Amino acid sequence: MSIVEISDKSILEPLFSGWEETMIWSCLQGIMGRAYADDGISPQSAQVVIGDFSFFSGKPDKALICNKPSGRESDFIIMVPRDTNWASAIEEVWQSHAKKATRYAIKKNPNGFDREHLETIIKRLPAPFSLRMIDQELYEQIMAEPWSRDLCSQFDGYEDYKKRGLGVAALVDGQVISGASSYSVYNEGIEIEIDTRADFRRRGAALACGAKLILECLNRGLYPSWDAQNKESVALSEKLGYTFDYEYIVYEIRGY
Repeated sequence: MSIVEISDKSILEPLFSGWEETMIWSCLQGIMGRAYADDGISPQSAQVVIGDFSFFSGKPDKALICNKPSGRESDFIIMVPRDTNWASAIEEVWQSHAKKATRYAIKKNPNGFDREHLETIIKRLPAPFSLRMIDQELYEQIMAEPWSRDLCSQFDGYEDYKKRGLGVAALVDGQVISGASSYSVYNEGIEIEIDTRADFRRRGAALACGAKLILECLNRGLYPSWDAQNKESVALSEKLGYTFDYEYIVYEIRGY
């Protein structure tokens, strides 16, 4: 079966209709990511790839499940099936290479944030931590460390990040030890990525970075979308004003 890379991504909108996932919106809006389908005119099956994520919708298609975008170096990807039929097909294709995992969707509620509460979180950040918006110096620090790269890695260099991205870092002695940033962007907002260096976790830095980034988004008329990899991330989001929505299944593929 043939696979077609889709340039006019609007033709895929019916296949992804109703899926409240900002990374899909980023791709369909032509802002980030790449898209593929079984046909370039009247597709029945589709794949959207952005960062470490691959989303599938429509009629399950094993050729799409095997498809790796040209030029992609990473052998790791998280496959997100629209339904159980896609999930079964992913398991059949990737077998032992597919690790089934649960992620946690967070409700998208633009009116759910308490600005005073978020300001209080920032003010309570203890010494020796300080917050700073991600500038070129911090961007270069972030990109140089494996633990923090995902904060900015989906952008084509600092100029692209400066133009389209948005982020906050927590510093100790001038070194980035935590951050909250735009993993991806779409017309109406961003998808938040939060990371903290292992030796500084559970000290309030990630919470303060998240609070600051949410406020910066609200001030710009952007929605700060959150999706949780684990229950700790759900708990962190709830401290910031988010509400858990539902669990969903993904497959972590190694050897992609």
